[in-house]
Order: sequence, then C-alpha cells, then structure tokens
Amino acid sequence: MPATLEQKPAAKNPNSPNRKFPLERTRNIGIAAHIDAGKTTLTERVLFYTGMIHKIGEVHEGTTVTDWMEQERERGITITSAATTCAWTQRQEPGVYKIFEGIRQRINIIDTPGHVDFTAEVERSLRVLDGAIAVFDAVAGVQPQSETVWRQATKYNVPCIAFINKMDRVGADFKMSIDSMRQKLGANAWPVLLPLGKEDQFKGQIDVINKKAVIYSDSDQLGSTYELADVPKEYIDLVDKTYADLVEQISNLDDEVAEAVLEEKPVTPELLKAGIRRQTIANKFVPVVAGSALKNKGVQYLVDAVVDYLPSPLDIPPAKGQDPDSGEPMEAATDDNGNFCSLAFKLWSDPFVGKLVFFRIYSGTLSKGDTVYNPRTNKRERISRLIQIQADKREDIETCYSGDIAAIVGIKNITTGDTLCDEDHPILLEPPTFPDPVISMAIEPKTKLDQEKMGVALQRLAEEDPTFRVYTHEDTGQTIIAGMGELHLEIIRDRMFREFKVDANAGKPQIAYRETITTSAHGVGKLIKQSGGRGQYGHVEVDVRPGSRSSGLVVENKIVGGIIPREYIPAVKKGIDEAVLNGVLGGYPVVDVEVDIVYGSFHEVDSSELAFKLAAIFAMKDGFKQGKPILLEPIMKVENITPEEFQGDICGDLSRRRGSISSIETRGHLAIIHAEVPLAELFGYATAIRSLSKGRSSYSMEPSHFQQVPQNLVAAILDQKETK
Repeated sequence: MPATLEQKPAAKNPNSPNRKFPLERTRNIGIAAHIDAGKTTLTERVLFYTGMIHKIGEVHEGTTVTDWMEQERERGITITSAATTCAWTQRQEPGVYKIFEGIRQRINIIDTPGHVDFTAEVERSLRVLDGAIAVFDAVAGVQPQSETVWRQATKYNVPCIAFINKMDRVGADFKMSIDSMRQKLGANAWPVLLPLGKEDQFKGQIDVINKKAVIYSDSDQLGSTYELADVPKEYIDLVDKTYADLVEQISNLDDEVAEAVLEEKPVTPELLKAGIRRQTIANKFVPVVAGSALKNKGVQYLVDAVVDYLPSPLDIPPAKGQDPDSGEPMEAATDDNGNFCSLAFKLWSDPFVGKLVFFRIYSGTLSKGDTVYNPRTNKRERISRLIQIQADKREDIETCYSGDIAAIVGIKNITTGDTLCDEDHPILLEPPTFPDPVISMAIEPKTKLDQEKMGVALQRLAEEDPTFRVYTHEDTGQTIIAGMGELHLEIIRDRMFREFKVDANAGKPQIAYRETITTSAHGVGKLIKQSGGRGQYGHVEVDVRPGSRSSGLVVENKIVGGIIPREYIPAVKKGIDEAVLNGVLGGYPVVDVEVDIVYGSFHEVDSSELAFKLAAIFAMKDGFKQGKPILLEPIMKVENITPEEFQGDICGDLSRRRGSISSIETRGHLAIIHAEVPLAELFGYATAIRSLSKGRSSYSMEPSHFQQVPQNLVAAILDQKETK
C-alpha cells in the first residue's frame, strides 16, 4: 500500500473554513476536441450564462475571452490552454430533478487547443483536471484529433461528458455521432439529452431522465430563456426507448440501480442520476448531450450535466507520487488540512506580470509569503504573489486551497511537471509526458542586436512549451528549432517577433528522422591512453538488439564479478544515453533499442568516469554499425473530407505522396478518406488540396508512428543532410 501524505492534524472535514466554495461544490473541467468542433465557442457561452461576461464573443470576430493571444484572435484557433473560473447554480424547475439544484457551484474551466501541433497543451491540462467535456461536430462525428484527445483523457482516467455540437448544421446526425464514439473510441456513450429537431429545425433538447422538452425561443438570440414542455407526441416512442436503454446500461454497471430493477421497483430520476454519476466518475459510462453552442441552444442543461455527473476533487482517487529519496509509492489525498502538495503544469511569460507558473493543488493550502520546496532541484522558493486567471484578466489572491488551479508569479528554477510541496513532507508527483518533435528548421537572427535577444527568447519559449526544442547543430553551428508541425514553428517565430522583438530568418522545415537497428549485435569500446603519468583507460562491451516500437531505450547492467567497478556503471549508462542522441547513418537520434552491458575491464590507476563514458559511446557506435541500422521517418494519420466528385483526384494525390489509404467512408455526398502518409510528403499539402477540390475539401492530420524509409530514398536524404 502506498504511504499517504501525513495530515497536519487529521480532520474529518477536508474543507478549510475560509474557502469560498467547499470541495464537494467544485468542478475542475477541460473542454477538448478536434479543431473547429466548437470548444472556444462553447466556453464563451458557459461564461456568458454563468454571468462572468456580459457580451458573447465570437471566434470568427476575434473577440472571445479565452483566445486572448493576438495570434489566436487573428487565426481563429486556440494555441494555448486558457484557464478561467465561473460559478453556476442549477435552476429549480417544476417536474425536473437535478442532483444539486439551488446550490451554487464553482467551475474551473480550461479551454484547450484542437490543432494537432498543440497537443502538448491538451496533455498537460488533462493531467491536472478532474473531468472533461469532449466536444464533437454533429456532422463529422469522431475526427482524428478527437481520438487523440480521448486517448489522453483515458491515459489520465479523466471522466468525460460528450457534447454533440452544431446540431443546427446541414448534415447533423446525432445517432451517427454516438455510433462513431462507440466504434472508434470504444466509449460506452448514451444520450441523456436528445436533440429536439436538427439542422434549421433544431429547437432545443429533450431531457430523457425527466421526460421534458427544453425549447429555446427564436426571438431570444442570446438563448438566455427557454421553456419546459411535455415531450412532443412524435418523440414519445424515441424518448421511452432511450430511457429504457439508459436504465438497462446503468443497471448493468451499478448495483443500486440493478437492485431496483431486479426487485421491480421504480427507477426514479434520483436513483438513475445517482447511478449515472457514480459510473461516469468510475470511467465506465459517458453521458451524451446534444446542442448548438453557436446558436445558443442547449448550453445551460450541459452545465447542469457537468455539475450532476462530473467529479469534484473529493470524488477522484488521491494523487499518486513517490518518496523523492526512497522511490516508495506515496499518495496525496484532497484535503485542505493536509501537507501542501501541487503540480506545476504550465509555464507562461506574461507581458504584464512576468513569468507565470500554473499549478494544481492536490493537498493542503498555499498563501502569499509561504515557502515551497521543489524535490527535483532540491531548492526552496518563497511565494510573493498568487493570482487567479480569468483568461486575459488577473486577480490577486491571498490563499488557494486543495483542488484549486491558480498561478504563481516570479518563481524561478522550475519546469513543466515539477512538484511543489512541503519541505518537511516531500513527495514527487508523476509529471505529464510529451511526444518528441517531428519537424525542425534552422533559424538565424537578421542583425547583431537580434542575435543577443534571440537566445533569451528561445530559452523562454522552450521553458513554456515541452514539445519545443532548441539546440545547436554540431557541424554547422546553426541554431535549430524543433516542434510538432509547420504551424507550431510558425507561431514560435511570430511570438519571437511580437513578444521579444526578435527578427529572424528561417530555413526550410526539416523532418525529424530517427535511426534504429534491425538485428542483434555486439559492440566493443576502448579508450586507452597510457604514455607515462596518469593515463586514461576504459573498456566496455555491450549487446544491442532491436526493441519494440515506441519502447525508446532500455538499458540493463549484466556485469558480474566487478569487471567494471560499480562506481563506473553510472558513467557507462551516461555514455549510452549520449550515444543514442546521434546515430551512425545520418546523426539522427536512435530509438527502440535494448542494450545489455555485458563485459569490460578497468585499470586501478588510469580508469575514470570520463574514460568509461567515452568507452561506452564507442561500444554503442560499434554495436550500431554491426546492427544493420535503418532510417525511420514520421508517418501522419490524414483524414480528408471531400465531395465525392473529388475523391479520385485526392486518392491519386495521396498515392503519389507515398500514402496508403486505410479506409473510405461515405456520408451523404461526402467521402471521408483515411490515409497514412509520410510527413516528408505533406509540405504544402493545404495548397494542393485546395487546388484539387476548388476549395471544397478539408483535411486534418496527426502523428501516427515512425516507419522505415524506403531504401531508394535513404541516400538522397543523407546527401541532403550532408550539404546543409
């Protein structure tokens, strides 16, 4: 059993008497989806109906609260995850049961990007959230980035509500959207709020559990008012069947509902909603809500569902971590009386207040003037200023409590994923994990003045973004920036110019290739320099073999009998770590290799850590050469949505780009083409697809995996690298 972070004293009530909203009345949620599914539009409506803003902003007008960066407002996309907070009281309505009706709740919301280039923003947000609204386009159903977001939510055990948005659009299909969730995501998704009408006849929702129609008036453009009515006759059979399906699904999962069904007792709205809440929090059930954020229909009942079904910080398991010294498992339970424990999940250089560190408190409280401890750096930091973010507004606060998401101003020596805790009770929480960059380019300042500022700008931006890397090319001395896609690096350059006043030239984007081996091999490395006096002696031998896909580097020490003294083994491992940074084909990183340290020798006087590190590098390089190395390239999952008349041209173009078609779906007059294509062949694809379809097709892509480069292309890739 993991040790639990000791309480300060133990207390039955986990709430501090000073907090405004108790933990059980707090929700920390994210809004996540594929690009253009309507996340930011939905967030804007939630803020409006909860009274946090008094005018609805629109993405296409660049006036939304959560898209506050200039680039976000210009491009109409979300780039960074924006944190905001609001309060909601479930309205008491005749004939309608809501679990928390009349009780004011606090909802902390993080609106995340949908573009694949900014997937790290979603990853680090979901790591610290308790629940999420997954938004789906009612016309498209599950899209590629929807799958990525769902995988991320599953990875961190984040319960979800599904919002089928855009029910007003031509081609909206609620049933298809739910079916695609079940088939593509494996989600146990069932509707709790059905659409009332669709396309231009979409009027509102039908509450399946309370059997009421929620009808919005066309005369109220803001959607602030609606009326409750009996279910229209033409919907009664559908509602009865949906209700019966809902009861059956929950009774299969929930003992209390199952007991009522077996004893033939009525399944009341109170009993059914309690069962849905339990099973949603247990990640066994996904309630589905229909609506249209842009048309202001269905958002209020969606927020009711958030409060009813998504967990409070008290409903989730304790945060898992380990003792920084012993590595023993530990837990931090949600409790204001506990010792302080939090996770820094995002860094941001704010133009007004400086460096911000966004963090989530799992246990205890934090006040201005307190000192926190970072187990990774073994350093203490004094908290001089705490703020709560209302998108682009900042409110100073004196104290924040367990379950809160807030920001610290001015803290140093910290990176994304660091734990901040009580020094007397240290714990190391598990940080979020991020994918490696897939694209890079050389960058150089235009003037000497820019040269001085560029290093500072790139360092700041790399601190903020775990998927953005900066390094100096060993051979040319050029500064290389690497990221998740063309748009990612374009935004980085734009921010350098706007925020740091650095003007820079950029080279053509380059693919982040990888290397691996295809057969087992033995590598020998020796460093022997003995010419009188203190010399250098290191001798290491390794067995290398191919690892499974995405396994990275796995190292095992099989030295016995002290032929390499124990104190030199860390140096050997360090050499192995350095060796995989540059392969023997083109100097690309080596991945998916298993290494056994099997033999070596040492000299009583001349051996040193440096000698063994270098010998390990030589041994690895020797092993790579014998292991029949190959070049790997990133493969992208591509989804094209196109009118059927352009299907042939688009499939032909994908084939010319070395793409393989996975499947083709037909939806009305549209063809949805799924393919896997090498990233190297996708530069300029947006322009090509516009030309092929006269601007009527759209596409999206996301990283899939690495695959061997065809042998006939390897020489050209390596020659091109040599000439740079």
